Amino acid sequence: MDAVDRKLLNRLQSEFPFAPQPFREIALGLGLSPAEMLARVKTLKEGGVLRQISAIFDSRRLGYQSTLVALRLPFSELDKAGAAVSQHPGVSHNYSRNHIYNLWFTIALPPGQSLEEEVGRLAREAGAQGQLLLPMVRQFKLDARFDLVGEEALASIPSSTKAEAKPVKLSSLEMAAIRELQEDLPLIERPFLDMAGRLGLGEEEFLALGRSLLERGIMRRYSAQLRHRQAGFIANSMGCWIVPQGEEERVGQAMAFFSQVSHCYQRPTYPDWPYNLFTMIHAQSRAGCEKAAHEISGATGITDFILLFSMKEYKKARVKYLLETETLAR
Repeated sequence: MDAVDRKLLNRLQSEFPFAPQPFREIALGLGLSPAEMLARVKTLKEGGVLRQISAIFDSRRLGYQSTLVALRLPFSELDKAGAAVSQHPGVSHNYSRNHIYNLWFTIALPPGQSLEEEVGRLAREAGAQGQLLLPMVRQFKLDARFDLVGEEALASIPSSTKAEAKPVKLSSLEMAAIRELQEDLPLIERPFLDMAGRLGLGEEEFLALGRSLLERGIMRRYSAQLRHRQAGFIANSMGCWIVPQGEEERVGQAMAFFSQVSHCYQRPTYPDWPYNLFTMIHAQSRAGCEKAAHEISGATGITDFILLFSMKEYKKARVKYLLETETLAR
């Protein structure tokens, strides 16, 4: 990647234009011709740095339930269990990590399904010796973007959000649009035109529908997702912190301000799991993650923590919502 590619990837990770010719708009902003712009994007996709361009939806606004799950498995069964869990359509991220709880995944389920029952089934089928159900209690940061240039514009402002979010009533047309927008964007001059046609809409009508979903908070962002290792961020660790009761808000806000932190959540504790604040830390090396964690510790005064490093990635994908096979209770 050269400097132009890095700037381009930063731009693709920020708000992607809902316009008939979005790549042309981005090209003009970067001083590129539309042809060179598309050629560079295709090369980045073929090279594996660019994973996909698509919508990111707020699962809670769609009525879905989600949680982080940790399973304790015999090491000899880890790969087999990781592959089996990854087959579930609701599982988006699935990693092995360096802890007695060694398989960590996120799962989202549509209305009418029980998270506890489904996770229990997956745990039994995997042969887990223990499990932790760790739903979000409060969110302080969710911004999995990687700054390849050092642009302040890419930084997000931390916020505090409770887990509760009222599901919205969606029309059949809105649900159809969500199914289209969650798919990987074709790298062509007018990528939204065929989507609109499949819904029987004009191009501008479809784009206006997308903007509406974004403005109403149903869609959180429309942007690119990178493969962080190929982009140079080869290490990631999940920082698990023991924060005194009543201090979660202060500490969570402070941790979320660190640029190395992409996710920051408060989650429940268990007798054998006292950690109530979680931060995902990304860096160019394991030492970089450790350095960031110690800086976070120094800034917040929280000294009781562990770092769980990703040992193997079994799955990383965006959840597909509102599938035709799902039964939605609305």
